[in-house]
Amino acid sequence: MIAKKRLNKIKSPLNYIGGKAKILDQILPLFPKEIDNFIDLFAGAGGLSEGFIRAGYNPIAHVEMNKDACDTLKTRTAYHYLKEKGRIDEYYKYLKGIISRDELWAMVPSHLINSVINKEISTKTLPDIFKQIDSELGNKSVDLVVGGPPCQAYSVAGRARKNMDDDPRNHLYKHYVEFLKKYKPKMFVFENVPGILSASNGDYLEKIFNAVRKQGYELEKKILNAKNFNVLQDRKRVIIIGWKKELNLSYPSFETKENNYEILKDLFSDLPKLKSAQGEWKASQYIKKTNSYLESTGIRNGIDFTTQHIARYNNENDLEIYRIAVEKWINENKRLNYSELPERLIKHNNTKTFINRFQVVNHKGVAHTVVAHICADGHYYIHPDIKQNRSITVREAARIQSFPDDYFFESSRTAAFKQIGNAVPVLMVA
Repeated sequence: MIAKKRLNKIKSPLNYIGGKAKILDQILPLFPKEIDNFIDLFAGAGGLSEGFIRAGYNPIAHVEMNKDACDTLKTRTAYHYLKEKGRIDEYYKYLKGIISRDELWAMVPSHLINSVINKEISTKTLPDIFKQIDSELGNKSVDLVVGGPPCQAYSVAGRARKNMDDDPRNHLYKHYVEFLKKYKPKMFVFENVPGILSASNGDYLEKIFNAVRKQGYELEKKILNAKNFNVLQDRKRVIIIGWKKELNLSYPSFETKENNYEILKDLFSDLPKLKSAQGEWKASQYIKKTNSYLESTGIRNGIDFTTQHIARYNNENDLEIYRIAVEKWINENKRLNYSELPERLIKHNNTKTFINRFQVVNHKGVAHTVVAHICADGHYYIHPDIKQNRSITVREAARIQSFPDDYFFESSRTAAFKQIGNAVPVLMVA
């Protein structure tokens, strides 16, 4: 959606739906020089960064408070470095468990590993963060700032749980503005949930717009859906794009095309079939050759194996509910109502709210939105193949978010699910 190959680089062979309507394709000729370097704030596991890097841009720094996500970013940094140096087999050794993570990171110049800054962005930490970024930046300029504060603060559920003024996450935009003030990038991209539009009756969004305009930027917002960018997921996000006033730009229009690909036939078909508690954390072999969707999107990007295709354990009560939910969805095209289950299967006292707590991934279309709560249980993401009868794996969740198969999420399965649920789909960027 957002990024473009730099003019002095070879164009990507990828040609996916939505790929003809990129923002920078339309506005790059207006710049006195091309955009090159970017900073990723509130970076998470690096969905935004991966898209921009794939499109040819150079990351100066990633700033993220979660250690697990930072470890993932460091591992991905190693991937990009080794690939550039023609040593990608060294990275594959890590994925296969032949070498340790420390051994992998040791192959990468320390300044690149250190460009991943594991700090919470606050008034107290800003000076240290700026100092570290400046050391990486040298005499280069920051052309672009990307990222958005944690979306939970602006979600409807988050606002219901806590007074907005009392939640420090609602004021993180002020720190975002400090980065614009210091580095004066030509553009920025700010991503968040649609709930930010209605937070405090629109007051918070107005505060953001006013603060940014004071720094000499114009900006516009739109709600974009990942499914319109060849992501097999119904995922709406507010994308705010800002630019220096003197550039005299406007928010581009995007060509919307129907997505003809399907979860089960196109996205999951080549992965090993598993049951509950089965799978491999490290390497597992594909059971089928690649297909047009996996190839064109770069999800299958040249390797002959994948990782983290491992299913969590489900007890017999849940598995019986999964079977009922899948049969209802496949045969009747209806979602399971938790309150209508046989009494022996109902374990929650509350049967009046969250009655769709068991939900099957749409096998013939796009999946419903992947969220961070997938780390707590898989009931909301049941695999549509009744023969497998389980919740989706880490790799399947990552594919729904359009991450390539060689993207490795560090730490535990729970941490990986959380990183994936919080991420920006790669194909919404590249």
